[in-house]
Amino acid sequence: MRCLSAPCTFKLREKASVFLTELHPAASASERSTILGRLRKRDFDATHHCSAWREGAPLHSQGSDDDGEPSGSAGPPMLRVLEGGDLTDILAVCIRWYGGTNLGTGGLVRAYTEGVQGALAEAETQGLLQIIRILRTGSIRVAAELAHLPFTVLGAFPEAEILGQSFEGSTAALRFSLPPERAPILEHAWRERSRGGKIDWE
Repeated sequence: MRCLSAPCTFKLREKASVFLTELHPAASASERSTILGRLRKRDFDATHHCSAWREGAPLHSQGSDDDGEPSGSAGPPMLRVLEGGDLTDILAVCIRWYGGTNLGTGGLVRAYTEGVQGALAEAETQGLLQIIRILRTGSIRVAAELAHLPFTVLGAFPEAEILGQSFEGSTAALRFSLPPERAPILEHAWRERSRGGKIDWE
C-alpha cells in the first residue's frame, strides 16, 4: 500500500466546467472533515465538492460522496482511482465550477476520473507517494533455558524485526514483527523446530 506525504493538486477544463482536484493526507474522519470544511469555505462559489477517501493499513474503511452530482458519477469513480493506486490514509476532493454545459453521466465519470488520475500523476512526479510497510506482531514463549531457540528460527527470516525479549520466572518471551504474508511460513518453521510450539499473534 501507499500513502501521500503532502498535498498536491491538478486542474482540468471540460466543456467550460473547471475541475480542481486536491489530494490530502488524511488518516481519520476528523482530519477529512477539517480539510473538506476548509476547502468548502475557500471555494464557496464552486458548484460541487465531490470526494473519496480510504483509511487504514491494512485498509479498514473507505467511502465517497457525489455532493449533488448524479448518483455514482463523481465519488465512486474517484474512489476507484484510489483503489487502483493501492492508496490509503488519503482524501481526494474534486471541486467543480459548472460552466453551463451538461456533461452527461459519462462525461462526469470521465472528468472526475481524470481529475484524480492527474493529481496522482503530479504526486508521483513530485515524489509524494510513499510505500507503507505493513507488519504483523507476534511473540514466542519458551522455557528460559531455550531462550536462544526463537532467535535461531527468526534468523532465517531477514525481514523479521526483533522488538524485545523478556523473562518471567522460568519462561522467556520474544516479541517480533514481520510481513503478514510470511506468518504461515514462520509458524510452520517454529512448529517443526519446537516440536509443536505455537506463536501468539497480536
